[in-house]
Formats: sequence, structure tokens, C-alpha cells
Amino acid sequence: MRLGLCCTFLAEPIKFRHATARFVGAKPRAAQRLHLGEIALANADALAAAVAWCAGRGIGAFRISSQLFPLATHPEVGYELEELPTWSGLERRLAAVRELARARDVRLSFHPDQFVVPGSASPAVVESSLAELEHHGVMAELVGAEQITLHGGGAQPDKATALARLERGLDRLSSRARSRIALENDDRVFTVDDLLPVCARAGLPLVHDAHHHRCLPGRIDVEEAIELAAATWGEREPWAHVSSPKGGWASKQPQIHDDYVRPADVPRAWLGRRITVDVEAKAKEQAVLRLLRWVAAQEGREAA
Repeated sequence: MRLGLCCTFLAEPIKFRHATARFVGAKPRAAQRLHLGEIALANADALAAAVAWCAGRGIGAFRISSQLFPLATHPEVGYELEELPTWSGLERRLAAVRELARARDVRLSFHPDQFVVPGSASPAVVESSLAELEHHGVMAELVGAEQITLHGGGAQPDKATALARLERGLDRLSSRARSRIALENDDRVFTVDDLLPVCARAGLPLVHDAHHHRCLPGRIDVEEAIELAAATWGEREPWAHVSSPKGGWASKQPQIHDDYVRPADVPRAWLGRRITVDVEAKAKEQAVLRLLRWVAAQEGREAA
């Protein structure tokens, strides 16, 4: 069982830079490109540091922020990476990240923001979502990321119609993006049993989120879901997510993630298994390291 860190660090001096459209948009076009190109280089270096940090501590996966290259798909100041004046250096640094992750066996992934809904009832949202996913496909190819995780989105006017739209939307993607898509059960709309038929028809793997499953269980229990979700990955190592509810399961909003993951919230069926589990906790690397120690102790006890 390998654990994954999501996007950022809480205490470690590894930082990813950001940009706002208001600040960048006030610059002349050439200055925009130079500024964004410098940020891209800095973020490529930060990603290399993140991968090395994870590998050095036994953390086997890292989720990359969708804003690795800020504003790339913005309607006014957006850009293609090849347009940046720093592109040649950026391409080399991303290739180095790709090789580092491969050599150190750190799996990389993306999880686009909630506004990316290729199954939306709004044609405009579908078009912008597909453009965003194509951008993610480009980033994933450059850094060697294996998958791009998506929620099913909304359910207007009903789940079956919405999921059919989702399948049609995904079929419009290039193979670069489409081949990396994985679906994830969420905590408000689509359960594991809602998504499994879509995964079977579309040939998509299912990322099982244990926290979401407990918030919205559907007709399948957690243990059965683990097996069914793992089967959608074929020979590939399955991926899953874990987190704990802030305030406990009896709180009014158990969907909110806590700083750390409580061991009781880790499905025992994951222990000793070939699986990647992203730790979605607000304490970031500190939460992953704490859980890593617990997992090592449990798996060591089972092996003994």
C-alpha cells in the first residue's frame, strides 16, 4: 500500500507560485508571457523537489495541482506552453521531472477543479471543460502523470441522462487526455454503483474514495467497492482516496476534511495490498507521514 501527497506542502519549503488574471492582464502581451514563463520554470523546479521529497520519505505518489501553469486556459490571458519564452528550458525541466518520477517510482496524477464538468447540461461548460482536460492531457504527457481524476458532475435532469452526457463528452477528447481519465465517486451525487456501469462501458478505471463512500454509500458496502473498483484497473495498480471528517462522522457536515486521517477511517482491506491511496488531509505532508508510520506498523504486524 503506497500513500500519496496532494498538491502542496504545509511546512516544507517547497512552494508553487501562482498568478492572477488581473495582475497579469495589466501587462503588455510580451511581458505577460515572460512573467508566466518564469512562473512555469519555478513550478517545474518545485515539482522536481516535491517528487524527490516524496521519494526520499517512502511516499509513492504526488498529485499535481491543476494550476501548475497558472492561467494557461484563461479566456483572456491564456497561452500554449510552447508560446512561453522560457519553453525550451521548461521542456527540459519537465522531462527531468518525468524521468525522476519514473526512476524513483513516484506515481503522478491530476484532479481538475470542480468546474470541470464534461457531462454538464450547459454546452458552454462542456466546451470549457474539454479544453481544460486537453490542457491537463498536455501537462500529464509532459511530466509522465498516469491519470486525471474526475467526478461525475451534476445529475440534471437525472443521473442516467447526466452520465450519458459525460460519456459523450469524454469521447470527444484526444487519446492523450482520454486515456488518462479516471472517475471518482463523490459525496453528494454519484455513488460507486452509479459509476461502475459507466466505467465498464467506457473502459475507465474507478478511483474509490472511502470518505465519499461513507457520506453517500449507495447499494455497495466499502469492502465490496474496494474489490469492484480495483477490478476496473486491470493490470494497473488501483488508485483510491482517504480522508477523515472534521468533527467526526456525527458532525453536521461530515464531508469536510480534517487535518489528519484517523486510522479507523482507513479500510483494512487496503492494508498489504498493491494500491495507491492519496491522503486528502489539510495537514498535507505531516498527515501523510503520520499515516505512513501507522500503515507500516500495521502491515508489519500482519506480515509477522
